[in-house]
Amino acid sequence: MKPVAITLGDPAGIGPEIIVKAFRDETELTRGCFVAGDVETLRQTSQALAAPGRPALPVALIESLQQLDGVPPRCVPVLQAIAPPQGVVVGRISAAAGRAAGDAVIWAARAALRGELAAIVTAPLHKEALHAAGFDFPGHTELLQAESAAHLGRPPGEVPVRMMLANNELRTVLVSIHLSLRQAIEAVNFDGVLQTLRITQQALGKALGRAPRIAVAGLNPHAGEGGLFGSEEREIIGPAIAAARAEGIDALGPYAPDTVFMRARTGEFDAVVAMYHDQGLIPVKYLGVEQGVNVTLGLPLVRTSPDHGTAFDIAGQGIADPASLLAAIRMARALSAAPHFRAA
Repeated sequence: MKPVAITLGDPAGIGPEIIVKAFRDETELTRGCFVAGDVETLRQTSQALAAPGRPALPVALIESLQQLDGVPPRCVPVLQAIAPPQGVVVGRISAAAGRAAGDAVIWAARAALRGELAAIVTAPLHKEALHAAGFDFPGHTELLQAESAAHLGRPPGEVPVRMMLANNELRTVLVSIHLSLRQAIEAVNFDGVLQTLRITQQALGKALGRAPRIAVAGLNPHAGEGGLFGSEEREIIGPAIAAARAEGIDALGPYAPDTVFMRARTGEFDAVVAMYHDQGLIPVKYLGVEQGVNVTLGLPLVRTSPDHGTAFDIAGQGIADPASLLAAIRMARALSAAPHFRAA
């Protein structure tokens, strides 16, 4: 079985801490996983988490993926995939930390695209630090899209991706991702909604082994109330749903955004397509950040991540919860084992 790479994340945030805790607390789940990052960062983190009666978890440097099988249990295997970051201060934004986080993702993406990995699980990075390091991407999703497009020899626009947030109760897929609210509203167009429905159908169908039942949220209060509160549902979203249904996609709506997520949570739908970032993410995160998983649909690789950020306010205190990272590892394993799960 191919290994799963866990990227370092921003070394000034909680990424290294939740990684060490994941290997410490879930030996069986993390078997066959390794960290793409910096060995000294993980060793310092492991030492910081040591306590009376709980010695520091050993951190093993591996020089190739072939060495992973020889790493003993209750040990963190790390492949030095990046230049060691210099001058990183825990809890502070810096270009050095952003460079380390971005370089680790690039290394893992390229290894996955070469077919060397089963999946990648990305620990949180900080978008401002990433930008300070010179990466011209708002976050993981766009960076992975660019790497995938380059690998496939296509422009990024020809490798459309979507963000799905999921937990045990709810899945949401976003029409737009990292845009201002004004830009996100303007991005609600026929092609974008239809493309989102196609990607959701293809990816979830492969993961579930059957055609998913997809609800579509409206953009406006009460889904526009027949045009009283906006015309996007009538002029854009509804026609896109009709076009999707003509292609055999089981899509329904548009439904009022304030109730559709509750309906999906009770099992009426397999997923909700939301029109913009916060509309889709708030319901999932409200149910519990600790179980939420971010999945990027549309890539020629499996990528998951925790649905929380770098949490600089608690970094270095030893109190970060690894539950969402563990959920992301479980999801990555499940998707990589699903027959032909690739959304591209």
